[in-house]
Order: sequence, then C-alpha cells, then structure tokens
Amino acid sequence: MKCVSSIGFGHKRPLTVTRKDPLGSSAGHRQRLRDKFQEKGIEALTDTEIIELLLTFGTPRSDCKQPARDALNKFGSLPQVLDTPLEELKKIKGMGPKNIFALAFVQGVARRYLRQRIQKKNYITSSKEVADYLIYALRGLQHEVFMVVYLDASHAVIKSEILSEGTINVNTVYPRELLKAALKYHAASLVVAHNHPSGSLKPSRQDEQLTRTLYLLCSFMNITLLDHLIIGAGETVYSFADHGLMTAVKNNCADLRSRLI
Repeated sequence: MKCVSSIGFGHKRPLTVTRKDPLGSSAGHRQRLRDKFQEKGIEALTDTEIIELLLTFGTPRSDCKQPARDALNKFGSLPQVLDTPLEELKKIKGMGPKNIFALAFVQGVARRYLRQRIQKKNYITSSKEVADYLIYALRGLQHEVFMVVYLDASHAVIKSEILSEGTINVNTVYPRELLKAALKYHAASLVVAHNHPSGSLKPSRQDEQLTRTLYLLCSFMNITLLDHLIIGAGETVYSFADHGLMTAVKNNCADLRSRLI
C-alpha cells in the first residue's frame, strides 16, 4: 500500500512522500501460497506452508512462517502438529488461541467428513475408508479410546461412536455397554477399534482376551464381531482378522459354546 502526502511550497511542484507498508511482503507471500494451492492443489504446498496458511486464518495480518517452521521442527510432521493438544501448541512462540483455532477446526472438519463418508457404505468393500477414519479419529490421542462401528445385515455402516475411554481391559463395562448399543442400533455385526498411545501396533494379552470375550458374548445375541483394529502412531492399523486372530477366536468360542450348550 502506498500512502501519498502532498506538501505545497508556493508555486513549487508538490512533494510526494512514499511509505512502504510493513505487512505488504507477508500479504503477498500468503497470496502466492493461496494461488499455488488453487492452481496446483495441496500437493504443491509443503507441510510448513500448509501450517502457515492455517495459522493465518486466525491472524491474517501476522507473519506466521516462523511459528509454522518451529511447530513442524518440534512435533515432526503435519499430522503430529494437527494431533498435538492446543496447550502444547501455545508453547510455540507466535502461536496463540486465535491462530491455532484453525488447526483445531480443520481437525474437527476432517473427522466429521471421514465419519460421514463411511455412513451406509458396505464395510467389506470400504474397509480402507473405515480404517482411514479410525486412524484420523484415534491417532495421536494421549489416552486409550474404544470405538465401535455398527453394521447392518448387509455389512453397511449404521453408525460409529466412541464407547468408552481409559485403559482397555476386560474388567471394564465395555461388554455390557457394547451389547446394549448394538441392540439399540439393530446391528447385525460389529467392528471394534482402540488406539495405543505408545504408538505400538502389537496387540497385548488384554487386547486378545477382550476380543475373545466380546466375540463370545456377541455370538449369544446373534451378532458377529468381524474385526478388532488397533491404531498406532502411523498410517497403518493392526487388524485381528488380517492376521488370522479372528479365525482363532471364532474357533475357540465355538468350542466353548458347544461345551456350554
């Protein structure tokens, strides 16, 4: 922006004084980033540029390049920055409640988008989309969360929800609450998932015991537990079904039921 002042001295030509706008370069930089995205898409932007643009939504007149770099250097990647609790982000110089709002908001929008995208889709043919949603919803959490995807008789997704939070083990109320919710939604089958805050994808003994317990109890209600997924720190999940554990659980429970009945 140019600010022009005219100062007259008799009949002399007016004097023009030009002052540079200190925000001009930052505004031009942000516009170039927006233009790059509109012309070439998100892949044309670096992770730092994406974080920078998100920060500027909350503080449009601030230079957010350095806070974006600092956040990426500290937390390691774009997903980790987005997954970081807001209180931790506030410790980065130049990041406060206004500009980190966009980071939290885009996380919420992404979760809702991914959740609604799987509604009414067949789980068997859309298992990757379900896994994508679960990864985005559970990865990066600092505590364990237990989530259930309810399916109808044709394996179409009815609903997904967090059933409980805290340490995952068989001594909790999950079996009772799970069956109550499954009957409420008229589910014919289920997929359960939980996260490992440590980042490990290896199932624990408690995970295996919980899977057997849930499978057995669901079978008495003619509900099939199709899979148990574990979400770690990366972009992949551990599937009990893919590793043959669900078949072992099924056979074990069938043997147990035959002895009970």
